[in-house]
Amino acid sequence: MFSPKWKKEALHLVKGAKKFIDYKRDLLAPERVAEIHSRRDDLLAAIRSKDLAKVNEASKQIRVVCENSLPNERPLGWLEENVEVMFVAIVIALGLRAYYLQPFRIPTGSMQPTLNGIIGTPVESEKWPSLPARLLEKALRGRTYVKVVNDRDRKIALTPDGKPDIRDTQFLHFFSRSEIHFKDSPPLRLPAPANPCSEIGLGDAIGDAFRNHGGLLRKGTVICEGTIDSGDLVLVDKFSYHFRRPERGEVFVFDTIDIDGIRRRSGPQGAGSHYIKRLVGVPGDVLSVQTPNLLVNGKIAQEPGIQRVIQGKGPYSINSEGYGYAKPESHGPNSSGLSQYISGPGNKLELAAEARPGMREYAAFGDNTGNSLDSRYWGTVKEFNLVGPALFALWPITTGHWGFIH
Repeated sequence: MFSPKWKKEALHLVKGAKKFIDYKRDLLAPERVAEIHSRRDDLLAAIRSKDLAKVNEASKQIRVVCENSLPNERPLGWLEENVEVMFVAIVIALGLRAYYLQPFRIPTGSMQPTLNGIIGTPVESEKWPSLPARLLEKALRGRTYVKVVNDRDRKIALTPDGKPDIRDTQFLHFFSRSEIHFKDSPPLRLPAPANPCSEIGLGDAIGDAFRNHGGLLRKGTVICEGTIDSGDLVLVDKFSYHFRRPERGEVFVFDTIDIDGIRRRSGPQGAGSHYIKRLVGVPGDVLSVQTPNLLVNGKIAQEPGIQRVIQGKGPYSINSEGYGYAKPESHGPNSSGLSQYISGPGNKLELAAEARPGMREYAAFGDNTGNSLDSRYWGTVKEFNLVGPALFALWPITTGHWGFIH
């Protein structure tokens, strides 16, 4: 650390010449390799002699030899250099996403108030704030002001079971949207999934079309009007489950492949997506619900995240009857007459204590238990479905959720 500057620079040049040979050996002629080695030896001898003039001359010679060793190789321009840097950055980002940290946007409100899904709030356009204020809200809390007006008469298409054909879709693989399908025109894309859009006018517009116009959505009908608050963007830790078992009480993400109950209730989209819930049961647990309590092996679960739901204080009073875990509705949303789990006083969900790797069983409940399609309806999550624990809420930053997830 006490060497003079000229000596440090000369030694760096010696190392650089060695790296140049190592990286370009397949392109260099043998005589060029020998000449570079010779110039390196000259520079090392000059450094040992402590003769600054000899060091400068030897440094100049080794630079000239290296620069002229590949006359047909054009140096990278500013564009090529920046493209290379961007490509390396993309590769690193994809590697991190594949093996370590994956961003995940929460689409629904099943984990409220711990984490927000996409929320729609009706607000008449006359009451919207100024454009600068709306832009600030967009940046800080992910709030978008939307108004969708039907521009012509359209006949709403029906699904095979006679319901309006409204489908949730993905835009650019990352943004959740929905589409209304029609018999006489292309689909109409809406700015959010169907549920939040229903909260800001879609439900009323569709209801009016069938009650009063035989399924005709009239020109000038306001389909959506209000605000759409983005769901929380969280980072999922895809690494730690390779070294530890999932723990009861943590928030985790899993894919829904081969979970038959989700497929039958949510269709192809639900069967090919990811869910985020609280992990409430691990292999060997026996779960039951005695509102407001969640019982694990006959005892009230004591994990902090589960206790917040049971106690129902503050924002956790969102749940049915003001607090706690609830049994699934027998004929509620997404039930469709299908069998359920934990639907009665004596019902229990048993997670196998022993199973081959990949088939161990876990249970997932939403913190917003009155509005969550979870293990109470479709049973267990297999180990091969697990993605990882939800680690950090990145954005929006003003909803009170920013930071590590508990």
